[in-house]
Amino acid sequence: MKPRSQRIAGGLAVVLSVLAYAALAYATPRAHFLQVLVLLIVAFGCYATLLACQLPLRTGLLVALVFRLLWLPALPTLSDDYYRFHWDGLLVASGQNPFRYRPDELLPATNSLQSTDNQRLAAIYPRLNSPHYYSVYPPVCQMVFGGAAVIFPGNERGAVLLMRLVLLAAEACTAGLLLRLLAHYGFPAQRALWYLLNPLVVIELVGNLHFEALVICFFLLAVWLLVRGRWQWSAAVLGLAAATKLLPLLLLPLLGRRLGWRRFWRYVLLTGATLLVLFAPFFSSDLLEHLARSLGLYFHNFEFNASLYYLLRPIGYWLTGYNQIAYIGPGLAVLTAVGGLLYAWREKNPTLFSLPNACLLILTLYYLLATIVHPWYLTPLVALSVFTRYRYALVWSAMAMLSYATYQTSAYTENLGLVALEYAVVLSVWVYDVRRPQPLTNS
Repeated sequence: MKPRSQRIAGGLAVVLSVLAYAALAYATPRAHFLQVLVLLIVAFGCYATLLACQLPLRTGLLVALVFRLLWLPALPTLSDDYYRFHWDGLLVASGQNPFRYRPDELLPATNSLQSTDNQRLAAIYPRLNSPHYYSVYPPVCQMVFGGAAVIFPGNERGAVLLMRLVLLAAEACTAGLLLRLLAHYGFPAQRALWYLLNPLVVIELVGNLHFEALVICFFLLAVWLLVRGRWQWSAAVLGLAAATKLLPLLLLPLLGRRLGWRRFWRYVLLTGATLLVLFAPFFSSDLLEHLARSLGLYFHNFEFNASLYYLLRPIGYWLTGYNQIAYIGPGLAVLTAVGGLLYAWREKNPTLFSLPNACLLILTLYYLLATIVHPWYLTPLVALSVFTRYRYALVWSAMAMLSYATYQTSAYTENLGLVALEYAVVLSVWVYDVRRPQPLTNS
């Protein structure tokens, strides 16, 4: 039995969290940053309180479910990506290839679609945040988008609800996988709540409808199958993860020395074959060209909440008089790839036990060198940190939410002071994590 004060603090933290999430879901426009910030401070303060109170596992799992169910009837308020999800879904539902045309190319030439589809696309088009770019969402996402559009073709809220239920199911599977993997690795089951109660995870995945929830679920399932000796199934599931977001492919080199090179190449082939099968329904002569253009824009043009890149950007201006992102972005991407390969090659005693730790460090390197770091990108770090001694990902999950200050105006101007504060705090905690003595047990 916990002390009475802890039970009271825990109960109060749950109530305040519910109120904060309800306000974020139903009464907080993204442009109202001060309100967003206050509610986030409340949510993360309650999160810290719940972890400090050592909430019983069953209670914590129930609370985590309640936090997510709060968002079910709501439209995302902190993200407008769901308009593109519905756009792509309507194309898939009508037999069109969402990778083939940009919205600004397709809208004037929709004679091949039925008139009702024309009207629905025309209604969504003004709200798209990227009408001049090809779709960047891989096949698993497109299948979910399409399924939602088939069932709710003219009901935006219904389509969002269905997609949110898919992500909620993925989060439920993630909870089970976390508990199984924690038991396998010898960690306390209570650590699952570090991820499941984390406000960034709650708000950005089920709340704001980001598909990292599926990536995390598939990746943890791939790891679970791997530790169970079912590497063929693991390879196929990792292919599913990569067909949701391509990022898990970055972690493949870590398996080379763990599986042995002969098995590793078979693993890579199975993962690649799964990816090809899932992309097959969307194949066209210009698919690779359009995907390459989308990735090129990501590395050559886009910037948001970056760290090292923002230190290099003024040097480019000083040397040439204009932004050198077209060179700095790809250069940092190459540096990430080289760093990941070197780490995989030089890693000491690589085992399946140390795999989550290695994945955490590689993804951390990727985000520190990236030109774009949206808050929801960090949710895999929160999941992986559960299996490690590092706590900086939990701190980063809170600090990254400062980036919502960008949306206070229609110009989307970043507050570089807040960006500097974010990374100063995160790197300080990372240094502390590295320097503090390792515990003798997996507590």
